[in-house]
Amino acid sequence: MAKAIMVQGTMSNAGKSYLAAALCRIFKQDGYRVAPFKSQNMALNSFITEEGLEMGRAQVMQAEAAGIKPSVLMNPILLKPTNDTGSQVIVNGEVLGNMSARDYYKNKLSLVPKIMEAYNQLDQQYDIIVLEGAGSPAEINLKQDDIVNMGMAKLAHAPVLLVGDIDRGGVFASLAGTLMLLEEEEREMVKGLVINKFRGDVSILEPGLRQIEQITGKEVVGVVPYMNLDLEDEDSLSERFSHEDKAALIDIAVIRLPRISNFTDFNSLECIDGVSVRYVKSAQELRSPDLLILPGTKNTMEDLLWLRQSGLEAAILKLAAQGTPVFGICGGYQMLGKELHDPMSVEHGGSLKGLGLLPTVTTFSAQKTRTQVSGVAGDLSHTIFPNLSGLPYEGYEIHMGQTVICPKDEMCESNGACGSNNSNNPSISHDAVCFGSILKRNGADCEESQGCCMGNVFGTYLHGVFDHPQMAQGIIEALCERKGISAEQISAVDFASYKETQYDLLAKGVREALDMERIYQILNEGI
Repeated sequence: MAKAIMVQGTMSNAGKSYLAAALCRIFKQDGYRVAPFKSQNMALNSFITEEGLEMGRAQVMQAEAAGIKPSVLMNPILLKPTNDTGSQVIVNGEVLGNMSARDYYKNKLSLVPKIMEAYNQLDQQYDIIVLEGAGSPAEINLKQDDIVNMGMAKLAHAPVLLVGDIDRGGVFASLAGTLMLLEEEEREMVKGLVINKFRGDVSILEPGLRQIEQITGKEVVGVVPYMNLDLEDEDSLSERFSHEDKAALIDIAVIRLPRISNFTDFNSLECIDGVSVRYVKSAQELRSPDLLILPGTKNTMEDLLWLRQSGLEAAILKLAAQGTPVFGICGGYQMLGKELHDPMSVEHGGSLKGLGLLPTVTTFSAQKTRTQVSGVAGDLSHTIFPNLSGLPYEGYEIHMGQTVICPKDEMCESNGACGSNNSNNPSISHDAVCFGSILKRNGADCEESQGCCMGNVFGTYLHGVFDHPQMAQGIIEALCERKGISAEQISAVDFASYKETQYDLLAKGVREALDMERIYQILNEGI
């Protein structure tokens, strides 16, 4: 039986995910087998496991910090918003269906057995489980049927650390107010308060710490400093979107689609010195980047319409015509094609013309592709990135529907009838080539072509394609050559090693800030 401890926050983005990751790393460093757990996660950043199952990336990040492989047991329920009032519901890594918020809340208690089945399996395998809550435990309209905050803490018999974000202000009020709105039994489960993201001299904060302890009857177990680390973000509250432009040799612009997903694809580019990655949501912000990226999205057709209505489509087409490299990933790849068809109303319904930068047609279907893949880039000698030819890559696919490349001399009009599978068209016209080959899919050998490239436009379904250092370095070198500057000033990093360093720095900062002796007492005492 594992011991459990839970991290809850007074609000979203209080730092729960990072603190949970830090505890996972600290316990691992101290010799324990530790696993993260979040019963219900709402995020558009997701990951595909070795088994081809889908889970939230926050728990992937925490699993990496714990030094273990990600498993859907760590995140049995994932909600991926499709609009403002509904989500795709994923249970144990597989799609249950789309539900409105009202329908989901009516039925979510029926998922408790699935949650506990997953938790109990982790309970048998690990020494410690670090649970993470969601949002705030004091949402009084949702508390009755809670399965992710105090409701989950009760099920797991997990003592709770309550985290408040001082960087936004009002931290003492938020801590006291949260505790006030909890039931007496729930307040008893809160064993310590944590002040997060503090900047300045802690001694000046001391009087406030003593007062909040007197007001709430709860001890402050640590003041965690604001740490400028580069770790994955859970959802669209990402601070990456508001980063100010940094002076850089290479300027990469990512379109901030309304339903942007898996923007963690670009973290590996952001960590390269001399490279700026900025997220833009208007034609005015776009300017003249060295590389333009269309990212993934939870609703390709709706975001394509937004692209059209915002004026960004025209700006993208103008840049592409001028020779600016354009790279589409997943939904962004689908948008780059000639046509998109949704006969089953999986997304928007009907048909739309794409940007027409690639000779492809996408048809949506109810079946979701979820696979881990690895392979090599093809012969890209006639594209703007010839030095990528033959380079290895790996990543994962998460998408609804299939994209095919139009065979020779077909116009891809009206019904999208053109199209054999890419693997049956190794030699395609329109001066287009496949991006590369897939040699392994979910661990099994295969040989499939994937993606499409033509001149300065590239498309692929592979999330994580930039994480391989050779692939990232190849792109940066080509961009430098295009600008007439030396690539010696810019070097890609081993992203896996880079993340390990970040986890160690996170653990060091949190270990020094928390009263770890008291944390272990709380862990051992339970509730």
